[in-house]
Amino acid sequence: MSEHQIICVEQFQKAYQNEIAVDGLSFHVNSGQILGLIGPNGAGKTTTLRAIAGIIPSSGGKLCVAGNDVSQHPIKVKQQTAYVPDDPQLFNDLTVEQHFAFTASVYEVEDWQARMINILDRFNLLKKLGARASELSRGMRQKLAIGCAYLYHPKALLLDEPMTGLDPRGIRVLKDTIVERASSGDAIVISSHLLAMVEDICSDVLILEAGQKKFLGNLKTLKSQFAENENGESLEDIFFNTVAN
Repeated sequence: MSEHQIICVEQFQKAYQNEIAVDGLSFHVNSGQILGLIGPNGAGKTTTLRAIAGIIPSSGGKLCVAGNDVSQHPIKVKQQTAYVPDDPQLFNDLTVEQHFAFTASVYEVEDWQARMINILDRFNLLKKLGARASELSRGMRQKLAIGCAYLYHPKALLLDEPMTGLDPRGIRVLKDTIVERASSGDAIVISSHLLAMVEDICSDVLILEAGQKKFLGNLKTLKSQFAENENGESLEDIFFNTVAN
């Protein structure tokens, strides 16, 4: 594996009983790269992210994060990875500050209070410092989960529909911070149905359909390829010309 490769997926397969959710998927994400993971419902996007994060076991293939095999070194992988699902499961009775304190304790983050204040200020959550998670709106819960993920500087950041519930300001801040994280060297995968957002901040895109890779590559290359074939040039056009109706 290259020293710049943070996420490495080789011939990944995941089966649930007799159904294959992902079949022979291979790709990698380098330091500083933002990969957009797109596809229709049931394509295997969430399954892939959860397997990389070590939440579910793979049925075959090899998954690595920062040089650590997910199946052989799950603790090391979790130390280097943050996975934020589309519906984050928070501790309803803990306050916003207590969530950050808990995260800092688990990941041994020093001087976490200063980092917390900066993150909450960016996401306009400082006034909710003492509020319990159960008192937060859907969008605020999403911001809290993302903020906790940012706290310990993971090398691999996996975001599953991260814009869910966010207001326009929250979306802008999240996009800005994702780009900043990539600039600092993180490898980022964003799964989203918001194709305009993917096109806006992702350098590369992976299109999945029925658990198989349909396209993987640089956005400019994909657009150029489809323009030559007289198809649409936007990512939305590429998606609909690539994925079966």
